Amino acid sequence: MIRDYQAIMKTWFPKGKQRIIPTYGKHEGVKLVGILDYETGHVYVEEHKKYDAEVFLQFLKNVLSQYQDGKIVIILDNAKIHHAKLLREFLAENREHLELVFLPPYSPNLNKIEELWGWLKDSVINNVFFHSREEIQKAVQKFIDWITTVPQMVIDRLCL
Repeated sequence: MIRDYQAIMKTWFPKGKQRIIPTYGKHEGVKLVGILDYETGHVYVEEHKKYDAEVFLQFLKNVLSQYQDGKIVIILDNAKIHHAKLLREFLAENREHLELVFLPPYSPNLNKIEELWGWLKDSVINNVFFHSREEIQKAVQKFIDWITTVPQMVIDRLCL
């Protein structure tokens, strides 16, 4: 989730002159779900207005359509939607091709996609004022479009 209230991160300013980043006060954001292929540097990201079990199920179907050969292993946190009953039949039907691996609680540092989200925030979101959710969307999409053109940089930064 990329929130519409921006944060001041890793910046310099004169003592006593803290930089003020305004907000437009709607408490909206951009909800992202994605995968990172650590072998190729390929990144696939979807944006949704909400993130629930139905969205996650469709995301898994979209991932399977991109990777039709071999086995896909997706590393996940233990969010309830990742364990939803809605997924059971689909996961059973695709168990030869898709495996979900769940991390221990409070261990996002073990999931490389979390580092991608941090890179996104550091590069695009932090220390910037966006006037609308649409501006955030455009900035996020520009970053995603760019990283898809530099897969070796993605591997070097996130996977080594």
